Amino acid sequence: MRFREPLLGGSAAMPGASLQRACRLLVAVCALHLGVTLVYYLAGRDLSRLPRLVGVPTPLHGGPGGAAASGQPPGELRSGGARPPPSLSISSEPRPGRDSSPGADSGPGPARNLTSAPVSHTTASSLPACPEESPLLVGPMLIEFNIPVDLEQLAKQNPEIKMGGRYTPKDCISPHKVAIIIPFRNRQEHLKYWLYYLHPILQRQQLDYGIYVINQAGDSMFNRAKLLNIGFEEALKDYDYNCFVFSDVDLIPMDDHNAYRCFSQPRHISVAMDKFGFRLVFKGMSISRPNAMVGRCRMIRHSRDKKNEPNPQRFDRIAHTKETMRSDGLNSLTYQVLDTQRYPLYTKITVDIGTPS
Repeated sequence: MRFREPLLGGSAAMPGASLQRACRLLVAVCALHLGVTLVYYLAGRDLSRLPRLVGVPTPLHGGPGGAAASGQPPGELRSGGARPPPSLSISSEPRPGRDSSPGADSGPGPARNLTSAPVSHTTASSLPACPEESPLLVGPMLIEFNIPVDLEQLAKQNPEIKMGGRYTPKDCISPHKVAIIIPFRNRQEHLKYWLYYLHPILQRQQLDYGIYVINQAGDSMFNRAKLLNIGFEEALKDYDYNCFVFSDVDLIPMDDHNAYRCFSQPRHISVAMDKFGFRLVFKGMSISRPNAMVGRCRMIRHSRDKKNEPNPQRFDRIAHTKETMRSDGLNSLTYQVLDTQRYPLYTKITVDIGTPS
């Protein structure tokens, strides 16, 4: 027997059709709600920061809209590799009697201290102090070493960095005057990656900083500790730094919350390296350190250099540090500066450290 719709009261004849129409209406309402929510979400986001959140380089922007103190990371890199950056050789000794005001001696020349970043007294006094934690930080980043780095283009993408690798926040006054010292020999490719990642990080951290690459001349045994002491002495000739960070050229932080500044205790920055499976290797030391997630670092893989073998006496010397620290260090430091070059992104000081004692 067939039932026809008129005999059963119109729409009540097929309850399945009514349910289907109701479901379609509900789906349409949900889709509309989701669309409106998405529009409001995107309207409240700064989409220009999206590449930073995933560590993807952004294209180079010309003019004043490029990367600066806002913390934009390095941009698109040319596939043709990098040419050596232009340098300016100057003496590392300070010149007495020079006018260091912003308008004095604006052209390049050996008599000018190019690593200083002078700010007019009127402007400086009107700026607020930088916050304890910068609002420009983006958190975890993707770090890779398979892209070519062009230092000339990198300098263009970081126009606020002064000659010699000096930077001062333009919107606030940072209490952290940080000299970053890198012991160095024959690691130019590693240095390119370090500069590529660290300059944007340090700017986002709103530090008043300078980069010093201390290059050991000759082929004698590499003396990392002595180069760090030399960097300390030489950096203080440029600026009244109140904090010193000693960094290897092959270590890159993976989170910009890992602050490159000083704390109430000595600070261990690279606490968890991919080389050791991100395990905390040095334990039981009474020093400050970030947690193991923020303190993650990537190391550029490389073979150990000749004349840079582990010192077989290192553990014995560490054990007797309290006995030797007052007679072996800055107070016994001897060296000769052979050359000082101010590049757009860093200062390179080549030194003769003498023969090992």
